[in-house]
Amino acid sequence: MKLKTLYVAVLAATTLAACGGGESETAAAPELDTVIETVAATPAADDMVVTEAELAGNPFLQTWDTPFGIPPFAAISDDDFMPAFKQGVLDMRAEVAAIADNPEAPTFENTILALEETGDLITRVGLVFSPLTGTELNDKKRELQSEIYPMWTRESDKINLNEQLWQRVETLYEQRDSLNLDEQDARLLELTHRRFVRSGAAQDEDTKAKVKAINEELSSLTTSFGQNLLTSTKAFTIEITDEADTAGLADNFKASIWDEDKQAWVITLDRSVYETFMTQSENRELREQAFNGYRLRATEGDTDNGPLAIRIAQLRAERAELLGYDSHAQYVLEYNMARTPKGAEDFLLRVWRPGLAQAKAERDDMQAMIGDEFTFAGHDWWHYSEKVRAERYDLDVNELKPYFDLQSVTEGAFIMAERLFGITFTEIEAPVWNDVVTAYEVKEADGSHLGVFMFDMYARDSKRGGAWMNSFRNGSNIGGDSIRPIVTNNMNLTMPPAGEPTLLRFGEVETLFHEFGHGLHGIMTKIDYPTFSGVDGPRDYTEFPAQILEHWTSQPEMLDLYARHYETGEVIPEALVERMLEAANHNQGFQTTEFIAAALLDLRWHMLSAEEAAQITDAR
Repeated sequence: MKLKTLYVAVLAATTLAACGGGESETAAAPELDTVIETVAATPAADDMVVTEAELAGNPFLQTWDTPFGIPPFAAISDDDFMPAFKQGVLDMRAEVAAIADNPEAPTFENTILALEETGDLITRVGLVFSPLTGTELNDKKRELQSEIYPMWTRESDKINLNEQLWQRVETLYEQRDSLNLDEQDARLLELTHRRFVRSGAAQDEDTKAKVKAINEELSSLTTSFGQNLLTSTKAFTIEITDEADTAGLADNFKASIWDEDKQAWVITLDRSVYETFMTQSENRELREQAFNGYRLRATEGDTDNGPLAIRIAQLRAERAELLGYDSHAQYVLEYNMARTPKGAEDFLLRVWRPGLAQAKAERDDMQAMIGDEFTFAGHDWWHYSEKVRAERYDLDVNELKPYFDLQSVTEGAFIMAERLFGITFTEIEAPVWNDVVTAYEVKEADGSHLGVFMFDMYARDSKRGGAWMNSFRNGSNIGGDSIRPIVTNNMNLTMPPAGEPTLLRFGEVETLFHEFGHGLHGIMTKIDYPTFSGVDGPRDYTEFPAQILEHWTSQPEMLDLYARHYETGEVIPEALVERMLEAANHNQGFQTTEFIAAALLDLRWHMLSAEEAAQITDAR
């Protein structure tokens, strides 16, 4: 079902993270019965109206006369999304009703396949809207998020909790061994049935009503959570006006963060800026300011996510209990490799314990370098870790960066893809959502069209942090109607001064290859059905192609392809590579404990029972 793909895209855009620091006042959570009454009284479920005037000239209802059907971004305004979304909802309701009301006995074709083919318009709208909220967020899109995502959730529940549909799906699932389905059809039936069950379709009407209310509130809360995090992140800056305070910063980095209007070097919390500053800056006081700014994001004022985190955890735990699970973690992990919360926790702890011991040893090494001048603190880690690395391995990261020019690294990734898979990348003129975006047609070895790959690599105020892969169109091949993907890779690199190259840290090179792996996974799909096309498969497997490509980044054969000096074209010297690889495991204790700690914290929050979650009053 295309709506499932859409819903996954929305969930991927909203991430729950535990909040630390700051005072947090938590208002009493509303009783669930009150929430149900509120949802029931909310218009739009059956009063969704859109006029011909609102739809006149709407680009989502038109054929896109663009290269390979790329969305005509310049022709799409924020005012186009809601009318097209509403019309998409109305269209999908009619399609779903026809399936549910079909007087004929259920078959794979008239039920499972028919459901998979619903929602063309709403999918078209959503697969443009959702990616753009990650890259071009503005006040209007924020308002639309708050309206559209709860509506999205409501419509999804109306399908997944539809009793007539459920009976048809359940009948087919019980007959599955006698239906003579091929592998993909059998998998689609299995996943469709699983989605209905896990949504609550087999529950009584009272439970269904409670689940619907929880889902709608969660949709609003998680949207607000993500918006708060972005707002808080973008609001923080340090403006340095005294050049003495830039001691330690490389000249090219200083040039990239210079703001002519402010006549200052501006430090932001974008990772490429933050990590470079924390590594290079000799000013301990400013490092502490930046460190506190980063760790205390969304912990106070209007963007305080503490109360939201508590309510989200409570609602997830309550929903899990309604559906027959001990916790939200048990619900999520049921079909993952770990299977159980304990399995996941045991795995994490096996990595955590040696990682923590190594992190403590790294801390002691850095304190020894500092001596008695001051006691090592969190804001010293990046800076002194790099000092220890430089001393121990005779390696300066600035010595490496000239060999990691963005253009050369990207071309190396293309060459790797051609050698491994026979595919080629050709830059094309195409509609883009921002002037920094580049687009490429990807072709098979025989010259046939495979898809479009687009790159949005630079940070800006409207863009969320991190790096990710997205799709403006997913691949499918239902009934021989081949639809090829349009995928994007997104990063948050610092824009260099005009005319200067974009030089990457090696960690950024690894990130580029990681996301490129996701992109290849999406663009090379040959699956028939959108439900499990490309990266829309099991989450733990989805990381595999990306991890493999990231692993290959440091292999000598790969370095020969892309690691060339941006001025001379010289391949990175073997001796420098040896020093880089020797230093590769440096600081692994810290890096391991950092992400394992976050995973354990998230897991523990979601291992709470509904009763335990209800007792939380402080997110710290």
